[in-house]
Amino acid sequence: MTAFTLGEASARVLARAGEGARARRSENMPHRRCSDGMPHPRRAGGVHRTGAPVLRDSIEAGTFEDLFFAVPAPGEPDRLLRACRRALDAGRRLRREARAGTRTLTATERAIAALTAGAVRVYEEICTLARLNQGRVFPSYDWLAEATGLGRATIARALHALDRVGFLVRQRRFTRVEGEGPRYRQTSNAYRVLLPARVLAYLPRWMRPAPLPDDQIQHEAERKEGHDAMLAALSCRDLAAVTVGGLLGKALARLGARIDGRETDVACESHDDPQPHMDSFNKENQCRFHGQNNFEKTKSTDQTSLAYMARTGVSATPPHAP
Repeated sequence: MTAFTLGEASARVLARAGEGARARRSENMPHRRCSDGMPHPRRAGGVHRTGAPVLRDSIEAGTFEDLFFAVPAPGEPDRLLRACRRALDAGRRLRREARAGTRTLTATERAIAALTAGAVRVYEEICTLARLNQGRVFPSYDWLAEATGLGRATIARALHALDRVGFLVRQRRFTRVEGEGPRYRQTSNAYRVLLPARVLAYLPRWMRPAPLPDDQIQHEAERKEGHDAMLAALSCRDLAAVTVGGLLGKALARLGARIDGRETDVACESHDDPQPHMDSFNKENQCRFHGQNNFEKTKSTDQTSLAYMARTGVSATPPHAP
């Protein structure tokens, strides 16, 4: 006879009761049937029933890559990788200080502290692809997992950590599918490696870029001021045409032209706008002033003529016709 403690006996009884309840629920639950009458397989891990295969904020592949990718300068991928490794060391120091209670981490410091060795390993592969493929980097999760020996979940967390710090920019993509079924499907993301400015303060002094000269800073400030003044002087139509391009720029230019026309109509005098326009108001006053002067001149001339006729005895009444 096997002896059980009270806890073991209670656990066995509860386990049997749970199995019986699950069995009764499965018997009472209607199963979906396929066309051949067999129960439909469960959808564990299957595609969402809506069938939407494209994720949010995705752009069609082949329509933006020329503007998104950039050819790195010679040695730039290696410099970015060294900066990422130094940021990993800085993140470890920040975590130690935060655990010791001697430092309260900011949002940037928390993002740097979230970097891991796996994230640096993934960044190394992306920098290598950027150096070999002239900046055109679009590997899949499976390719990165095979190249680094990490799992897909680790790859996803590493890319999220790198994107959060600013070491790369990623863009989701989709492609068109011919034939039956969904017309689009998700494909690999596009990546571009960068050096975030907010990480420079945590890097060694020799890895930071040299500060700009004062005259160059002044020149950039004057150029920016002139550019802003030029944009402020443009109409809505010209501003849309200069700042935005493509179909969106054309649509905004047409809208800006309508806005400019409406502002012109409002500026003119009308029954809807009781306040007179300043240009016409000044012109009207000027006409009144000239008219008053002409009237004074005519009145003075008439008085002079009457005085002359009175002295000479000439009648002001014109002679009658015979």
